[in-house]
Amino acid sequence: MSLALITAGGAGVAGLLLQVGNRTDVVTVVRDVQVGQVLTGADLGNASIALDPAVKAVRANDLKSVVGKRAAVELKPGSLLAPSQVTKDSLVKAGEQLVPIGLEPKQIPATALLPGQKVQLVHVPAQGATGTDKASDAAPETIEGQVVKASDAAPGTGIVVVDVATSASDGPRAAAWEATDTLRLVLAAPDGR
Repeated sequence: MSLALITAGGAGVAGLLLQVGNRTDVVTVVRDVQVGQVLTGADLGNASIALDPAVKAVRANDLKSVVGKRAAVELKPGSLLAPSQVTKDSLVKAGEQLVPIGLEPKQIPATALLPGQKVQLVHVPAQGATGTDKASDAAPETIEGQVVKASDAAPGTGIVVVDVATSASDGPRAAAWEATDTLRLVLAAPDGR
């Protein structure tokens, strides 16, 4: 019986040593990085971990390939950096404007808004406006946009600020709709249709 316990203990130690020896050096996030911010070496660190093959992480020897790219999502300290969390593209492209839109809970979908999602900004009649003219039968005006960032709901009010990239010609119109509380945000279908 003693021999069986010694053998079992030795097998356990051998298994532990194999796990410790089978570590991978990966890139970690060491400070807050906002969506769209260019990554620097100061934003990133590395760690040696036992990595499950199902976990997609940037390897430490690929660190230089992610420095200079933009964060596609908000990055938090202590997390591993995944390849899908960085992009070489700016979330606001040439010829676009970034429109900050403060929306009450009833004005946005319950689905969490994520950077890169396609949205439509819809112009709705002002509250109390009557629909007596012919224009009220027409389809509402819409502006195509893309979410760059959405804040958490503000305590007490529930207001969410959504940064939406629109064409430069549509930006002022969207801002005017938001200022007059005649804007609603509609999440586009995943395939963009």
